[in-house]
Amino acid sequence: MKRRSQLAVLIAALLPASVLAKSIEGVVLNKQGNVVANATVEVEGSDIKVTTDANGKFVITGLKDGLKELHVVAPGYAHLHRDIMLNTSDSQSVAFNLERSPIEVIDIEATPIHMSAMESASPVSVLSGEKLRREQAATLGDSLERLPGVNTNFHAKVASTPIIRGLSGPRVLITQNGLDVSDVSRVGPDHSVASEASTAQQIEVLRGPATLFYGSGAIGGVVNVVDNRVPTDSSTRGEWNVEHNSVDDQTVASFNATTGTDSFAFYADAFWREANDYEIPVAAELAHDDHDHAEHHSDYVVKNSNEESDGFTVGASYLFDQGFIGLAIEQFNRQYGIPGHSHGGEDEHSDEEESVFADLEQTKVQLLGEYNLDSKWLNKINLRAGFTDYEHAEIEHGSVGTTFKNETNELRVDILHSQFNEWNGGISFHYKQSDVEAQGSEAFTPPSQTQSYAIALMEERHFGDFLVQLGGRAERVTIDADNVLLPSIDAHAHNDVGGHDDHDHGHDEHSNATRVFDAKHEFTPVSLSAGVVWDFAPSYNLGLSLSRSERAPSASELLSFGPHIGTATYEVGALFDIHEDGHLGLSDHTIDLETANNIDLTFRKTQGDIGFIFNAFYNQVDNYYYQVETGLYAESGHDHGDDHDHGDEHDHSSELPVYLFKTDDVTLHGFEAQVAWQLTGEFKLELFSDYVRARLDSGGNLPRTPPLRFGTEFSYQTEKLSAHIHATRYQEQDRTAPEETATDGYTLVNASISYDLSVLNQDLSLYLRGTNLTNTEARVHSSFLKNIAPRPGRSFALGIRGYF
Repeated sequence: MKRRSQLAVLIAALLPASVLAKSIEGVVLNKQGNVVANATVEVEGSDIKVTTDANGKFVITGLKDGLKELHVVAPGYAHLHRDIMLNTSDSQSVAFNLERSPIEVIDIEATPIHMSAMESASPVSVLSGEKLRREQAATLGDSLERLPGVNTNFHAKVASTPIIRGLSGPRVLITQNGLDVSDVSRVGPDHSVASEASTAQQIEVLRGPATLFYGSGAIGGVVNVVDNRVPTDSSTRGEWNVEHNSVDDQTVASFNATTGTDSFAFYADAFWREANDYEIPVAAELAHDDHDHAEHHSDYVVKNSNEESDGFTVGASYLFDQGFIGLAIEQFNRQYGIPGHSHGGEDEHSDEEESVFADLEQTKVQLLGEYNLDSKWLNKINLRAGFTDYEHAEIEHGSVGTTFKNETNELRVDILHSQFNEWNGGISFHYKQSDVEAQGSEAFTPPSQTQSYAIALMEERHFGDFLVQLGGRAERVTIDADNVLLPSIDAHAHNDVGGHDDHDHGHDEHSNATRVFDAKHEFTPVSLSAGVVWDFAPSYNLGLSLSRSERAPSASELLSFGPHIGTATYEVGALFDIHEDGHLGLSDHTIDLETANNIDLTFRKTQGDIGFIFNAFYNQVDNYYYQVETGLYAESGHDHGDDHDHGDEHDHSSELPVYLFKTDDVTLHGFEAQVAWQLTGEFKLELFSDYVRARLDSGGNLPRTPPLRFGTEFSYQTEKLSAHIHATRYQEQDRTAPEETATDGYTLVNASISYDLSVLNQDLSLYLRGTNLTNTEARVHSSFLKNIAPRPGRSFALGIRGYF
């Protein structure tokens, strides 16, 4: 017997590992015992992934001895985790039973560790599939605004960025396939996001600090647009769409397609959109209380809210047994009006050519790769590299007024280790360099270069019913500008007596002087995060996430000095201050990091006919950079191109209020709630609500904070027919900052219906979608243009979508 054992050991040592490899075979069923086809079964901490066949069966081969954690995913079902121990047996047979989940559970691709709405310690949301197509709009913020915890800064439908838990701008990073979208949308609300939802596969939102994964520019969250521009497989598939919308005569068409051979995969997409000025229920220039006047008018529009966009992407990948490497090139073009920025005068017959519009062009190159290693120590290497050349010009009177440019190079390398003592994770290296430049009459920020180097560590492990997720990140950020301007301006208060001549403050002889100097700032933000998810009972879990995140201020927050017409303000950065003599000069204050201490508590029901997610958060931010009104006004220095006489010394039509960036300690807290009830196999009821309270610790409120809202959606779904009706109530927002007005509450009602059919072996979907069906006057409190650009009125969109 002993000799036989020795002989077996000798044979095992001489045989290749593949001969000794173990396998797991099994079947995936639902609660009723029916098979679940096309379910994905993957081995955590490896690249091994299989799909169940029409009989719900799967086989995983090539496994070695040890504990294997299997992760089972299927649309409409809760995810399932199961530990399998492989030792003496050559193979094991298992059966998995999935429970229904009325809340769709989709893994996100924005992070190297596993995260989904029902399983991670940090709160995330994913918009994909049919729901993404129903919600997609011309701008990113408007596409995402019905996700819990996400609002839009709605800039007259031509531009919008997401607001996550009351934070936006330089605190919310927008990425495409994990790389910075690299436009200038974080600088001003009138700057459009250079990304398109109509060709996206899914859009992911990380609520709360995501600095661990993306750096200090993500202290408020991340929005990641995922597409298949660098294909990871060569199966032939695609979709196309054509739609027309009544409220602005918008026509949009798009397509994307993937195909290839065993070794090469190819991808292409394109889109085109054209829209006129959109209609609103009341005249844009009317005040809130002027309803009597408004009732006598019809067919009001927001002037200068038209747009025309187009773009295309081509990509190709080389596929091999251990992974892929691929390249994609995108050209993105957009021309859109800038409402509230028209200088044609008040005459309704003013020449259309005098309106102001933005002409945006972007070329983006992305290199993505993945290499799977069969190594004792290393599991996988992910590579992401990108180059972006962005430019947009603001044009009026047929000539370029201001040009904004952003040229960005970025590199991310994630090295994931093999499962070690049941820990999964790895280390990430990240480099990014951005050259941002603005030239022209509204170039309120000098040219600057921002460069960052970072290293991050992320790990997770299951301890029985507990999932622990840990991480840390350290980075070096430098901001370098060699042409910072400090002009000598006549900043004065309007309530002073005597006109401008009495406010020269004794500097007439220097009235035209402008100081020019270099500025270089270096920061070392460090972020730490710890989270735990406790499956304390079948179908229920509790999640707790703690993080401390630091952010380096952006170049615009530090160096701005000039008129920003998009926000109708004269912006002055934190590098400057108002001195005792009333002049604007260099600040004596230290430029510090912004630091957020965030707590997230989540309670979830993950499966069954009823599912829910309740999330509460508390975010205390030290040295929060924000703008305060100084009470002073300055000349815009802008030629409106009209013939109006501004010679009166008391005329202030060409002046803008001076806003100064300063720091203060603030606290943001609130909640997000989502409940879904699968009434029958066809009917489902969903409820949601969210709220954020944003206040200064010293007293007062942060400006443009979204109000409390709650809503419901009732859905009917069969194999061919899909119908949805959605109502959202936005409460009044009267917790305002100084010089900010309250906004009335309103209710929006939307509905959609679609029918699937097959024509000549082509799967088609015909749909009709109605928005703001009650034609309600709705003004977005977080919008800079809420008084002149409310939401669109009643609208109907008719479209057809095809799949192949």
